[in-house]
Amino acid sequence: MNDIFARQGPRWFTIPSGRCFLNDLAKGICQSLGDRLSTAQILTPTRRGARSMARSFSQQARGGALLLPQIRAIGDLDEGEPPFDLESLGLDLPPALSPLRRRFELARLITAEYDGLEGREVSARLALELADSLAGFFDSLALEEVDAVGKLENLVSGIGEDQYALEGWASHWQISAKFLNVAVRQWPKRLHDLGLMDPSKRQVTLIRRLVNQWTEHPPHTPLILAGSTGSAPSMADLMNVVAQGPLGAVVLPGLDLHLAEDVWAQIEESHPQGTMKRTLDRHKVTRDQIHTWPASMEADRKGDARRRLINEALRPAEATKDWLAQIAVLRAEEGDTLTEGLKGLVEIHTARDEEAASAIALLMRECLEEPNKVVALITPDITLSRRVAARLSRWGLQPNSSAGEPLSNSLTGRFLLDLMSLMETPHDPVRLLSLLQNPYCRLSGHKGLYGLETRALRGATPNDTDAITAALAADEKALDLWTDYLGLMQPAIAAAPSELSEAVVRVVALAERLAADEGQVLWAGAPGAQASEMLAELIRESAGFTVSSQREVNDILSHLIGKGKVRTGGNTHPRLLILGAIEARLVKADRLILAGLEEGVWPQAPDMDPFLSRPMRQKLGLPTPERRTGLSAHDFVQAATAPEVYLVTRHRREGEPQVASRWLWRLQTLCDGAGIKIETRPDVLAWSRALDCGLKTKPALLRPAVRPAPKPPVAVRPDRMSVTEVEVFVRDPYAIYAKRILGLRPMDRPNEPVEARQRGTAIHKSLERFAAEDVLGPEGVRRLTAMLEEELAATHLSPSQMALQRPLLPDLAREFVAFEAERRAARPRLRIEERGELVMATAGGDFTLIAKSDRIEVREDGVDILDFKTGQPPSAKQVTAGFYPQLTLTAAILRHGGFAGIDGDKPIGDLIYVRVSPDSTTEKSAVQKGENANDLAEAALASLKRRLDDYAEPSKPYLSWTAPQFLKVRGGDYDQLARLYEWSVLGDDESSEAEEEA
Repeated sequence: MNDIFARQGPRWFTIPSGRCFLNDLAKGICQSLGDRLSTAQILTPTRRGARSMARSFSQQARGGALLLPQIRAIGDLDEGEPPFDLESLGLDLPPALSPLRRRFELARLITAEYDGLEGREVSARLALELADSLAGFFDSLALEEVDAVGKLENLVSGIGEDQYALEGWASHWQISAKFLNVAVRQWPKRLHDLGLMDPSKRQVTLIRRLVNQWTEHPPHTPLILAGSTGSAPSMADLMNVVAQGPLGAVVLPGLDLHLAEDVWAQIEESHPQGTMKRTLDRHKVTRDQIHTWPASMEADRKGDARRRLINEALRPAEATKDWLAQIAVLRAEEGDTLTEGLKGLVEIHTARDEEAASAIALLMRECLEEPNKVVALITPDITLSRRVAARLSRWGLQPNSSAGEPLSNSLTGRFLLDLMSLMETPHDPVRLLSLLQNPYCRLSGHKGLYGLETRALRGATPNDTDAITAALAADEKALDLWTDYLGLMQPAIAAAPSELSEAVVRVVALAERLAADEGQVLWAGAPGAQASEMLAELIRESAGFTVSSQREVNDILSHLIGKGKVRTGGNTHPRLLILGAIEARLVKADRLILAGLEEGVWPQAPDMDPFLSRPMRQKLGLPTPERRTGLSAHDFVQAATAPEVYLVTRHRREGEPQVASRWLWRLQTLCDGAGIKIETRPDVLAWSRALDCGLKTKPALLRPAVRPAPKPPVAVRPDRMSVTEVEVFVRDPYAIYAKRILGLRPMDRPNEPVEARQRGTAIHKSLERFAAEDVLGPEGVRRLTAMLEEELAATHLSPSQMALQRPLLPDLAREFVAFEAERRAARPRLRIEERGELVMATAGGDFTLIAKSDRIEVREDGVDILDFKTGQPPSAKQVTAGFYPQLTLTAAILRHGGFAGIDGDKPIGDLIYVRVSPDSTTEKSAVQKGENANDLAEAALASLKRRLDDYAEPSKPYLSWTAPQFLKVRGGDYDQLARLYEWSVLGDDESSEAEEEA
């Protein structure tokens, strides 16, 4: 029977899961109403559903003319569009408060009332974060129509059993209950003063008035409410009124009519059918009163089998005790429901995010090979969806993504984020370079930009703007750029923020001064329009909201920009869709890929509520977090029952181990009990891995680089080195080639973390100064502490770094003075930072070896050579092996008379590394037991001569990292130039050949 209104009311229908809900709905309405279609009114839960519904009706026309019915979203009842004009119902209601204004008003309420209860000041940023949770609390009260005033008062005042419940809770929940008891009274008063109404409360009030109006005066035109599950009581009552109307009908999405009655009775909140069961129970509607939508009754054996399979897998936990018996029943049915239900269902297990994204992109690309076939990826994991979009770009494909692009990734968003950070720290090198190189910045093409970067912004972060000004004194162009920048920034930096709206106006004014085209370039295009709208609303709605610092302003604005999404539509592929679980409810696709099926992702873990614990929600009569899980489970069932579905999971997400979604576990357990397996596609994983690993036989232009082996002319090879350079020469000859022959010097990164290097240099200078003074004991500790602090301050460590180092200095000085007293007891003659050199004959000519020793102690019976380390010194075994020849070669220079004033005939006593730290100052000999320092010195010198003789041959190459075991310990400055990753990780046959040849 096609006429849905021929039945007696109430009229409840359902469109089975797996069917295209909107297409079946449109088809059924067209068949039932015919020429009366334009007189109908159709209600959908969301505005997106209303737009999709209109497209489905257009498809039914098949290119012909069609007068559409009135399609309205329940959430837009107050717009007053005919013939659904509700102005008469809302004439006495105040306007709704905007979401952003509500956020600031609730933040004020928190700041005013929560401080006294909590006992500490609540910052503006924290108040705004808490305001989001408080808004959710008031939304819950409004949608569930709960009057919490009396309940909270009983809870706090200790009336009845609630007294014991409150006292038994943690202290922060007690404070929260007391605050909420104040908030539920103060919030209505504030709304009354503003002459506005809470948006959720207003929506529920309008729905309630609509229910009353239709109860007293039912519409006599066709009225259909479709797609809602009735999660809110007001919505459930509206559904009941529509179902009982003279020409009314309600269409539920995916109600399970096959589930046994005893199992139906056990359904709980987290079950996919939980919300609809609660709606039907509210109005005493049984499932035998609900009919399948006429347009959905066509033969669909495969779809019915899938629905039976998925619904059986997601039975309530208490109802799974008879699973084996139920499996036997499904097996006995004609066509074997279990086997039939698995057709078209594929499971793909991937190792990590990248593999999952590659496999999904391949599945989507594969679908495009069939004409007119639409594929949709459904996932709540936005990061995964963006990875998939990036993988699709390898084929030049851009999917239509409902998530849009983050505003923070656009040029406008980056410009604003950099600018706000610089208003707080105008000398931040990373942010400054990002701003000045942004094409929207009016200073981006300045000729002094390179000088500013190289002279002042690379290396350690400058302590202040004066440090940058001093560094640019010799570069006129760079100084002009810096002066222009400071001139634009200073007015905004000098002004202390008071109200947020005024602070945002200053940010906008500064942005337009710094941007090209008088700032108009910032507001062009979709990102500019989004940013402009956001800032304008923020200025309008945040009037009177006080902030204490630029940091708070930055935090608030950065949060809004981070949440902003840019949806441009643009040149996207019409058959490639990427959707969230909510957006996918009313979308048709031939192939569905469900990804993110891990616990905590889908279903999503409940949000942490700072105001309400589970017992508090129970006391107030608010829904549990499991209700949201049930709605998410319903979305999963609606998608998983489609004809062609891929279920994609990851073993690791962002490096963390994952557990498969509970729904997938249920399905796998049911299949294991039935002795059947869900189909897999190992070929897809193999293809994706092959794509990512590259070609096995690579063209010459695509092969990884081989280990570099340059062979410069002998005439340009270095003829002098320091002993520290020899250490590099032993481990990584290519670094010597790049530095000494090519003349390349590594450039520091902006904001280089060089604290350890600065600290080591300062300590060495302090110890050098202290050794020149003949003072020990407490006075020595005091003097050395002062020297350490003075030298550290001279290295321009930041105040925070100095604050970390200052408490350590007295202990470091005390330990070193004790060490010094012990060393000086024998009264040796100290030679501090002495320079020595040795000219040696090699096959390539004379070679000069240079050393600058931290300390040489000359005694009557010998000489000790000391090297001070603030880090971990090498072992004696590594020194003997020749990888750390600094001390041994210094000793060789000394033995051959290379240090003026020191008799080379004196034997070498010991080679000592001294580790200086606040914990202790310890000595570590570089000479292994049973060995002699003099022999080690001669062996090191002989080894160096052999190496130099080898490099006197024109065919000897300067290989990169001949001692790769030190790569992780001491990375090289020229590794990127040597393309280390390509030949050491990717590998190549030619690499090993070059190594063997060397």
